[in-house]
Amino acid sequence: MKTRLIRKGSKQRGLALIWTLFLLGLPAPGFANLPLDARPQDATRGSLWLRDNQTAPYAPAPTLDTDVTMDITGMLARVQVRQKFTNPGQSWAEGIYVFPLPEHAAVDHMRMHIGERVIEGKIKERAAAKRTYERARRAGKKTSLVEQERPNIFTTSLANIGPGETITVEIDYQQTVRYVDGAFRLRFPMVVGPRFIPGMPLGAGEQVAAFAGTGWAQATANVPDAARITPPVQHPKDGPINPLSLDIRLNAGIALAEVASPYHPISRSHDSGVHRVRLTDDTVPADRDFELVWRPQTGAAPSAAWFVQQKHDQQYGLLMVVPPQQHNEAARFAREVVLVIDTSGSMHGDSLAQARAALLLALERLTGADSFNVIRFNHGTASLFAQPRAANAHNLAAARRFVEGLRAGGGTVMLPALQQALSGQPGAHTTGQVVFLTDGSVGNEQQLFQTIREQLGERRLFTIGIGSAPNSYFMRKAAEYGRGSFTYIGKTSEVKQKMAGLFRKLEQLALTDLRVETPPGTQLEMLPAKIPDLYLGEPLLLAFHGPRLPPWVTLHGRFGDQPWQTQVMLEGGGNNAALAPEWGRRKIAQLMTKLHDARTADARKAVRNQVIDTALAHHLVSRYTSLVAVDVTPVRARNELLTRHAMKTNLPKGWSYEHVFGAPQTATPAQLQLLLGMSLLLLAAGVHLRWRRTRC
Repeated sequence: MKTRLIRKGSKQRGLALIWTLFLLGLPAPGFANLPLDARPQDATRGSLWLRDNQTAPYAPAPTLDTDVTMDITGMLARVQVRQKFTNPGQSWAEGIYVFPLPEHAAVDHMRMHIGERVIEGKIKERAAAKRTYERARRAGKKTSLVEQERPNIFTTSLANIGPGETITVEIDYQQTVRYVDGAFRLRFPMVVGPRFIPGMPLGAGEQVAAFAGTGWAQATANVPDAARITPPVQHPKDGPINPLSLDIRLNAGIALAEVASPYHPISRSHDSGVHRVRLTDDTVPADRDFELVWRPQTGAAPSAAWFVQQKHDQQYGLLMVVPPQQHNEAARFAREVVLVIDTSGSMHGDSLAQARAALLLALERLTGADSFNVIRFNHGTASLFAQPRAANAHNLAAARRFVEGLRAGGGTVMLPALQQALSGQPGAHTTGQVVFLTDGSVGNEQQLFQTIREQLGERRLFTIGIGSAPNSYFMRKAAEYGRGSFTYIGKTSEVKQKMAGLFRKLEQLALTDLRVETPPGTQLEMLPAKIPDLYLGEPLLLAFHGPRLPPWVTLHGRFGDQPWQTQVMLEGGGNNAALAPEWGRRKIAQLMTKLHDARTADARKAVRNQVIDTALAHHLVSRYTSLVAVDVTPVRARNELLTRHAMKTNLPKGWSYEHVFGAPQTATPAQLQLLLGMSLLLLAAGVHLRWRRTRC
């Protein structure tokens, strides 16, 4: 009896110790997820070293170089991303790389370059593409797979890279250029920032095989694909990785007063109306978003732009209309403004300084007719007042002290702050506005979107993306659901200018109730089907598809209580062969919104099938379709080891590694892990004490 108790106690103590170490982020005995020379802290750095069997040696991960070329014509950009994977090891390698693209990117082609040979990728349903890739991988054939995890997060998998070999994967996409406040802007994201993953971890039996991934985060009920959107992160002290080059050809079609990049030094040349833009340094670390801005000369700013494409028996059109500036100082109205600021660990440093400066400017613009509140959140939520209060001198002074005392740390538990900001109702004859300042580093976007749709009411939600690499998909989509607008602030020197533009939107009436009138008998599908409100300085962008495009459209709406309309002639227009995939991307985006609103399994299945049909018809990567390329000839014998590597990314520029991956963490639910870990330590101690008493 005594011997059995000793054995049982030893087993319990061992299991408790292993679970405790795991939950605290330390390596446990017998765990084969770290290299042989790993240090204990490497477990919390996202280092993921995988091997196919327990006796195989570890191998260095493939390295990555990225070359990006952009061809911009008018308001459409065609972009090619060349990812060059090099295997520095002595064994066969598989590289898995999670990377960002613009949330409006229509990814339609992928090619795998092996020496002089080029293998074109094929679009397939996601599950079928994955099966094709896995069969080729096991057979020793070179194969690549491009999958969408979010509209702005993609994964490239490349298998059977030989020792010392370099293989290139080319990804082509297109996107529309943003025109706002008199300037064109194009953003290229370079790094996926660590995401906060809320919710209780799923057990092994609850996890879905389709969501298996190589990231550092564990699947939760709120984010079942967490392991697919959390690539391992290089510690900044180990130096930057993933160098990237840029080569841009800009044909704006109008005279330009300025071409600039606010976050990267660039060199420019100009010939025959075409601007050539490159990075001043040949390459830069992929650690912050790149943005190109070009501003028309006075008198050259467009009032409308029209592009067309004929494809088979169908016509496609893209229309941009810039409503006249209707700034009216007499149009001021009473507002209830709720300012929400993210103070999680990922906001430490420059990001929080930018957010604080933006909040202080917002407080200065409040008038005696306004009421307001300030809410801050990280792993907890706190507000300045229990309810919005009048914007008088006393309350504003308290708000400034509150804002100046904000410090960054902890997780990004956004939902309670969003719910509090959207609670209650503004008073009669008062316009409710919520201004949300965050880097958006969350993985539960759909849960947050659902909250906005359900609780928004008559308010408007305006998002401000802060920092070097914000989650622009979340920020832009949240503003879309919130019938507001999205502003991006990438450095402190921009705060005053960018906030001034936002204030003009907040303090002026929007164009609302917008609709499009077409000639009688027109057979035409238009996107977006429901036109959003337009704020000062924003254009209206519409996509059309049908057997024959109309000669004109008339736009109707309201500016305050006054009717507004304008007619646009759809004649001529620049021919562009890229409109069909742009239409397909917009159609898929609309269907995905419809999918989130579907209440039954049959309704969701019907929408899913529509997404697949649209993506296959336009050769597009989507949530349910992927691009896969397979070489025909096996190059690796089945008995030769293939080592899988989750390739690291840089930490976004300006972020603090310790504030993101410390405890409590932005990136993981560390408070829960720490609590469970401490509980198991106590359990282990109790078992050990009982064992000692039994021996005595």
